Amino acid sequence: MNWTASLVIVALACSAIGAQEAAPQGEKGTAAAIPSVRMRRVFANVELKRPVQVVACPGRADRLYVVEQAGRVIEIDTTDSSSAGRVVLDLSSGPVFDKFNEQGLLSLAFHPDAAVNHFAFIWYTAKKDSTHPDREVLARITQGSDGTFDPSSLTVLLEVADPAWNHNGGTVLFGRDGYLYVSTGDGGAGNDPWGNGQNLKSLLAKVLRIDVDRPSEGKLYGIPADNPFVSTPEAAKEVYAYGLRNVWRMSFDRLTGELYAGDVGQNLYEEIDIVVKGGNYGWRPREGSHPTEGVPDTSEASSRFIDPIAEYPRRDGVSVTGGYVYRGTRYPSLVGVYLYADYAFGTMWGLRAVDGRLVSQPRVVGGSKRFLPASFGESNDGELFICGTEGGADGEGMIYSLSAEK
Repeated sequence: MNWTASLVIVALACSAIGAQEAAPQGEKGTAAAIPSVRMRRVFANVELKRPVQVVACPGRADRLYVVEQAGRVIEIDTTDSSSAGRVVLDLSSGPVFDKFNEQGLLSLAFHPDAAVNHFAFIWYTAKKDSTHPDREVLARITQGSDGTFDPSSLTVLLEVADPAWNHNGGTVLFGRDGYLYVSTGDGGAGNDPWGNGQNLKSLLAKVLRIDVDRPSEGKLYGIPADNPFVSTPEAAKEVYAYGLRNVWRMSFDRLTGELYAGDVGQNLYEEIDIVVKGGNYGWRPREGSHPTEGVPDTSEASSRFIDPIAEYPRRDGVSVTGGYVYRGTRYPSLVGVYLYADYAFGTMWGLRAVDGRLVSQPRVVGGSKRFLPASFGESNDGELFICGTEGGADGEGMIYSLSAEK
């Protein structure tokens, strides 16, 4: 999230206001219309502060987990609409550091075999100490038989030194290849002053891919043999894609396996990318599909940049929240639509893409000026949620289910 810029706009806004599927076809062969989306509040008895993610656990249709930025994870019993939830992890007085508005506990992902190994993985920011700088941390934690997570089991797998407090990336998730994917920011400040976007030696401004089941080379994780830069001299072997400023929420299309990402812009454009292995998305010579003023952009480098599939200018929002492609069964008109939002403006968009190309242009499908959408979530059966705060960044935390005309 780019909450520093967003919170200024929020105050003004709130006061003023497998196999690839075929594109759904209309009678004349045009792409099917994108329906409007309704938001219905759910689990209203759960008290939440700055919820930043809603996560399902494989094999547990009766549970959802909500990540709070300050370091807590709340478990919700989905079979009980009156559930008040329960705290199953609290790291707020431990390693998680959230003094500034882009820091904290940012993401949680359950291992695909969590029912057997009871592992989950978290991404958070940690404060410097006598031996470590400020840093972003990937850690494994174990869930007990009572559903709570054991803080003493916290095992750090990867640390990335953080030169500034902002742009901390923030999504961990597993692909259907069984590998763990991690989005990292460019290190913060402005204009990528450390040049991390185009530097393959750095783990910042990247999407990383690692093997958490087969450690190697003295690390607590392994490097997939087909990672794109394993044979590139001096490149970090963990890198899967690069040239990304600050991906805030990415997700896999559960049907096609495509990796969608919302990359937060700097001054002009917010973008949606489909991230591919080895892809270079242009930051900082590019912001979205546009050259960055004053930054060298040689023709050779430009030919390697992958343009976003969608973008929107600053007049329409300031901090994109990446979402999901709907693959549920309750709302057939919504199937294949990728939903995303803007954190500050509260606007929600939908688009359709096939083979990485738009078949239906983005359109506004819903949202609320008072609701700040921090993250979408997907249940095990493909239904979608959205979480955030109402009336400001420190307002009431809320979860909504998403629906459309059938």
